Amino acid sequence: MEIPALAGTPPSAHSDLHSEQGALRGERPGRSRSPVIKVRDLAWLVFEKPDLDRAETFARDFGLTVGVRTADELRLRGTFAGTDAVVIRRGPASRFVGPVFRAADRADLDRLARHAGARVRPVGPGRAGAVVGLVDPTGFPVGVVHGADSHPALPEQVALPLNTGTAKRRLNATQRPAREPARVQRLGHVVLETPRFGAALDWYLDTLGMIVSDFLFLPGQRGLGPTMAFLRCDRGAAPADHHTLAMHLGPGSGYVHSAYQVTDLDALAAGGEYLRERGYRRTWGIGRHIQGSQLFDYWRDPERLMVEHFADGDLFDASVEPGWAPLSASGLAQWGPPVTRDFLGTTPSPARLRELTAALRAEDTELTAARLLALMKAMSS
Repeated sequence: MEIPALAGTPPSAHSDLHSEQGALRGERPGRSRSPVIKVRDLAWLVFEKPDLDRAETFARDFGLTVGVRTADELRLRGTFAGTDAVVIRRGPASRFVGPVFRAADRADLDRLARHAGARVRPVGPGRAGAVVGLVDPTGFPVGVVHGADSHPALPEQVALPLNTGTAKRRLNATQRPAREPARVQRLGHVVLETPRFGAALDWYLDTLGMIVSDFLFLPGQRGLGPTMAFLRCDRGAAPADHHTLAMHLGPGSGYVHSAYQVTDLDALAAGGEYLRERGYRRTWGIGRHIQGSQLFDYWRDPERLMVEHFADGDLFDASVEPGWAPLSASGLAQWGPPVTRDFLGTTPSPARLRELTAALRAEDTELTAARLLALMKAMSS
């Protein structure tokens, strides 16, 4: 889904506004000088789950709309016109498979295929479009698609008119937001954890042409480089979400969460009440982030994968350079309840300890004992 250009916005409108610090001389740049292609957006995310009926029930309660349902596949969409947002295939266990990005044109797929030694193939039997399958340095399958099936727009959840200060838009009328699912408009972003952060970051900049909106670094270790990056699509003068992909250094090679846009704060909050009343568990929220500025509300699905409702996120064009900020737990939100251990992934478990041990012993890891200790300290600050 393309975000319309903002009329009258000067090229430097966001300069120095999204972070207290910019880059220092010689620090890592936030974009590639000559990327293979420049993707336009996320198309959809692919998951596997053993119980598609349970997956569909949660998806409807969360506010996604079923586009296609077969015995072995569930394709979900938002209300905006566009492709599927989520594809869930039947599998032996619940897991994230990988993201699929949207290319600007068909020639981009040929360019990627030549670069990666891959092939361009149809999206699927009886379906429009073509896709190239890649693998990023972390090991995630990454698809890039063009010409995929597109759904028409669906009726929206209307934003409530607000009385603010001297702007009085509502007279002789009350506010009664419906207790119903927060109708998801579109897929916004996905967040991944990787012990090969630098290599993965370079791959997304060089191969898919993404650009960094914000870097986070560990306090006292800025000279070692960033440990988290928020990446957006490079659409030139046209605005793009502050981040379409975010990655951070960690012991695991896996999915952290995915985020889905809803209409406004009332839709987000009333939709959260709807989820709570049906027995789902909130992970963290409601609050407002710093990097990206989104209003957020995080939940776990029945298999404990984390998903986010968000609204009112930042939009940057390609002129905005990366911000730099120290990583801390308290620096993840401007306001809201304290961040939870569940959200941070710091709750001890045998599986997490095995990840830590394996990451520290791996030959290609960028996670050292010193960085791990600094990361643990930042997540408790």
